[in-house]
Parts: sequence; C-alpha cells; structure tokens
Amino acid sequence: MSLLILGLVIFLGTHSINLVAPDWRQAAIERLGKNTWKIAFSLLSLIGLLLIIHGYGQARTEPLWLWHSPVWTRHLAALLTLPAMILLVATYVPGNRIRAKLGHPMLLGVKLWAFAHLIANGSLADVLLFGGFLLWSIAGFAILRRRDRLAGASRAPGATGRDIITVIIGLVLWAAIAFYLHRALIGVAPLG
Repeated sequence: MSLLILGLVIFLGTHSINLVAPDWRQAAIERLGKNTWKIAFSLLSLIGLLLIIHGYGQARTEPLWLWHSPVWTRHLAALLTLPAMILLVATYVPGNRIRAKLGHPMLLGVKLWAFAHLIANGSLADVLLFGGFLLWSIAGFAILRRRDRLAGASRAPGATGRDIITVIIGLVLWAAIAFYLHRALIGVAPLG
C-alpha cells in the first residue's frame, strides 16, 4: 500500500504544481529551461505512475475490503466511462466545441472515470487510487475555472465536425478499453 500512496503523492503532486504554485512553476521553467523542465516533469510523472501501477497491483493481491459493490455498479461504471473517454479525447482534438464550452475537459473526464471506479470497487486501495484522482480533479477543475474567469479567458467556439471526430475517437477508444484492454492490462472485464 505504501508504494501506491508514494506513487499517488509523486504523480498527483507533480500534476498539481501548476494548480497550487503557477508562479513557482514558471520561475523554475525559466531557471532550468523548458526542455529540462519537461524532462524532469515527465520523469517524475513516470516514476509516480509506475509506483501507482505496482502498488495497486500489490494491494489487489490481498485487498482490504471497505464495502462490496453490487454487480449493477459495474455496468453503471462502464456507462460513466464512456463520456469520460470522450472528454479525455476532447482535450486533444483541436477546435472542438466540447473543449471550448468546458475549458478543461480532461479534468471532468478524470472526475467521471474516478467516480465510476469508486462506485464499482470497494477496497482500500480503490478508495486511495480513485478517491485521490477524484479529489485532485475536483480541486483542479475549480482552480482552473476560477483562474480562467479572473483572466477573462475565452475560447474559439469550435466546430461541429471536430465534435463528431472527438466523439467517434472517444467511442472507439472506450470500446477498445471496455472490451479488450481493461481485461488484458488490469485483469478485469468490465462488460463481461
């Protein structure tokens, strides 16, 4: 469990720097250089992610159950991860209206993903992993939306064609994960 917690602290900590200390981040980028910052950020993120994966895998071998979710929550979780995947894709497809309207669709996608997994899984490791990501995404979205309002940020309205591309890519990725990758990588078939 300690590796999982350490991984979460490193991963979510590095991804929180811009949220809680944007001026410090900018000063560090200027001091170190953009490429050095990106390399350091990427390495820390990768270390955190690997620790999360390893720690969560270890914790799953001897789970400490806090509750046992009914079977129907798995189906609800699978349903909730569909818009989560579309929101994630909306972060990267330029010129879509989803991103223009929401501003930070990745954080909303992480919220849905984490919430979906929390309702379907009840071990302590699940609460730490998915609860940690849920709290981080809620705080991150609130901070960034407030920052956008204070800065008077506006986004281009986006195009319907880009929304269609976003939804199709999101659906394909969701199907690949739900019907194949989740079982291959995690050992759990969410729809089977």
